[in-house]
Amino acid sequence: MIARDGWTFILIGIVLTVAAIWLATRWDSRVLFVVGVFLSLATLFVVYFFRDPERMVVSEPGMLIAPADGRIVLIDTLASHPFVGPNTIQVSIFLSVFNVHVNRVPASGRIEYVKYHAGKFMVAYHDKASLENEQTEIGMTADCGRRITFKQIAGILARRIVCRLSEGDRVSVGSRFGMIKFGSRVDLLVPADCRITVQVGDHVRGGETIMGYLSGVASPDNTSVGERTDAKL
Repeated sequence: MIARDGWTFILIGIVLTVAAIWLATRWDSRVLFVVGVFLSLATLFVVYFFRDPERMVVSEPGMLIAPADGRIVLIDTLASHPFVGPNTIQVSIFLSVFNVHVNRVPASGRIEYVKYHAGKFMVAYHDKASLENEQTEIGMTADCGRRITFKQIAGILARRIVCRLSEGDRVSVGSRFGMIKFGSRVDLLVPADCRITVQVGDHVRGGETIMGYLSGVASPDNTSVGERTDAKL
C-alpha cells in the first residue's frame, strides 16, 4: 500500500521518466536516456519511501504503542509540560529516509488540541530539534484518563508535516493520522509514572512496538488481543 500523500510525487516522477525516455528515443540522445534512467530510479525510491504497510497492534489497558518507525535516540525527563504535568518523560524516535514515515496514534482517546509551530530545520536526531524545529504538537486524553502528547518534528530534509487530527476527534490506538516527508523525528511525552519498556538504541515499528504503559497497568507478559489498525483519518 502507498500513502496517499505520495501519489503526487509518484505521478510526477512517472510522467517525467516517460517524457525523458520518449524524447531520448525520438532524438537518439544518450544524455536524455541517462536522465530517464535516473528519474526512474528516483521514482522507485519515492514509491519505497511512501510505502504504508498494514500493522498489528496488541490492545491492553493503558498501553502506548510507537507512533512511528525508527530508532529511539532519547529518553529523558523534562521538569514539566503544560499539558502532561511535572516530570514529563520524553521518548524520541528518529526516522531516517529508509523508515516508513506514516505516523500512528499511540493510544485510544480524545484529541484535546493540535498546535503547529514554525521553526528551524536542524538534523532531527539533535536534542534541540524537539524545541526549535518546525513541528506539530498533539495533546490527547487517553481512555484511561491520563494526558499524553506526541509531536511530529521536521528534520533537515523534511519540510512538510501532514497531520489530519483535529480537536475533539476520537481516535483508536494505531490509527494512521499523518506523516512527515523525507526524514524526521517523533516525540512521545507521557506522565512521570508511565512505565517505559523501550531503551535508547532500540528500533521500533509504528503501530506494533509497545513503548510503555500508563499508570503501570498491564504487563507485556499478559494475554493481549490483536486487532487490525487499517483505519485512516
